[in-house]
Amino acid sequence: MMVLWGAVLFWLVAWGVNVWIAGRVKAGPLRLVPPVLFGLAVLVLWEGAVRALAVPEVILPAPSVVAATVGGNLGLLWSDFVQTIVKGALSGYVMGCGAALVVAVLVDRSQLLTRGLLPVGNFVAALPIVGVAPIMVTWFGFGWQSKAAVVFAMVFFPVLVNAVAGLTASDRMHRDLMRTYGAGYWPTLLKLRLPAAMPFIFNGLKIATTLAVIGAIVAEFFGSPTRGMGFRISTAVGSLALPMVWAQIFVAALSGTLFYGFVAMIERRVTFWHPSQRVRG
Repeated sequence: MMVLWGAVLFWLVAWGVNVWIAGRVKAGPLRLVPPVLFGLAVLVLWEGAVRALAVPEVILPAPSVVAATVGGNLGLLWSDFVQTIVKGALSGYVMGCGAALVVAVLVDRSQLLTRGLLPVGNFVAALPIVGVAPIMVTWFGFGWQSKAAVVFAMVFFPVLVNAVAGLTASDRMHRDLMRTYGAGYWPTLLKLRLPAAMPFIFNGLKIATTLAVIGAIVAEFFGSPTRGMGFRISTAVGSLALPMVWAQIFVAALSGTLFYGFVAMIERRVTFWHPSQRVRG
């Protein structure tokens, strides 16, 4: 029980330090201290509670056990990461987002597509992944291609809807000014409307990062080769190897966070002129 009380004490101290830093630091490297310290406090409290209450590993393994599992299975975790994230999630993300941006321009130029495709897109976006994944596996096989197809379907319409909304976000006075200068559709698109749409587009791209990771992992539950994060989770659950399940969850969460952070970093470089970025700075 002393371990639990020590963990609670650490939590309270970390909370106080976080409150002090958050109230004084708005920018710079120190702004990363509150989330890091909060995460460490959660892990310490988790470790203390599991050890003090003697929770079995099959119910909830301690963070130290999960860390040991990660350290002892780096090769296996890397192989699963490449199969699921690099081949499945990343390839589907690039193809889906790229296709969505191209179709957004076509939709912007056609009232027929605006009235016909977007309602269909909202319908498809609401389809459950557990229904789409088996169909994609049947069509594209058990390899990474079917997982990329699932990711493509999941990211396409969120990015499309945000891109179409962004293309209509430019000020009407600015568009009239471009017409006054004799600019046609494409110069207006490239020099005015597309830059104005970037905050919307990046909003869709950031949403799609998490959808891509989730889609690729869940799709592997419905058929995959003998590697992959979803495959490993399903087999580990079947053998009650819960530390391996949590190790895969840790890798998935870390991958999704880094993926999101990478897109957000590009957004800050591209939309540095936007008021939201100036406030953050």
